[in-house]
Order: sequence, then C-alpha cells, then structure tokens
Amino acid sequence: MKIQQISLFAENKPGHISAPARLLAQQGIDIRALYLADTQQYGIVRMIVTDWQKAAALFEAHGFVVKVTEVLAVEVPDRPGGLADVLGALDGTGINIEYMYAFPYVRGNEAILIFRFADPDVAIERLQAAGINLLASEELLKK
Repeated sequence: MKIQQISLFAENKPGHISAPARLLAQQGIDIRALYLADTQQYGIVRMIVTDWQKAAALFEAHGFVVKVTEVLAVEVPDRPGGLADVLGALDGTGINIEYMYAFPYVRGNEAILIFRFADPDVAIERLQAAGINLLASEELLKK
C-alpha cells in the first residue's frame, strides 16, 4: 500500500529542476507524478518515479539532497464531492494530512491522489475500513 516518493531540495533558481529531469531521462527512469513547492530560497520537488531506489542513488551521487518518504495512492471518485467523501472518512480521527497532490492518471471513474499522512498506518486502516481503495506501487506504476 505504501509508495516510495522522492523529495529533492534545490535552490529556487532558473534551471535547477532541469538537471534532475535530465538525469532521470538518461537512466530511463520515468516520472509518474510530480509536485513542486517553493519558497524564496529553495524548492522541494516531490516525485513518484518508476525506480525510486535507482533515482535516489543517482541524485545523491550528483550532490542532491534527497529524502525518501512513504505516501499513499488513494482512489477518489472522479465527480463533484468525491474528495469530500474520502476526506469524510477521516473526520474525527485526528489523522493529519501533511500534503496531497494529484496523480495524472484516471482509472475508470476514479481519480488518484497522493497523500502524505503523519501516520500512514493509521490512515490505511481508516481508509480501508471506509471501503476506500489504496493502490500498491505495482498498480500505480504500470502503464
């Protein structure tokens, strides 16, 4: 259920995101989801890639600050109120969502969102109890 996400820390300057993209391309690693957050000084690039171990080692070898975190891929009904329904399953639980972003693929009538929870194990239990589908890496990364 848990998916490995790579986070890169980079200076917030023009061109600093193209280097990691080129490195991945040269090694045949596909980016499946990408999220960029920034401040004035630096940016955080979060990504789901087809080979996270190879990508993390590659980035570290090229001097990037890399962090690997566990995230969840959650199927959300692709209709008005779909996200509200999923979030409603967490109401009153005290489960904290640190951040979330969209995954660019849709499966049937379901959109996919990537969630970073403070406690992913508790989130998994609660979401599954509510009948919400979580995707494994194999399902998420296949074309």
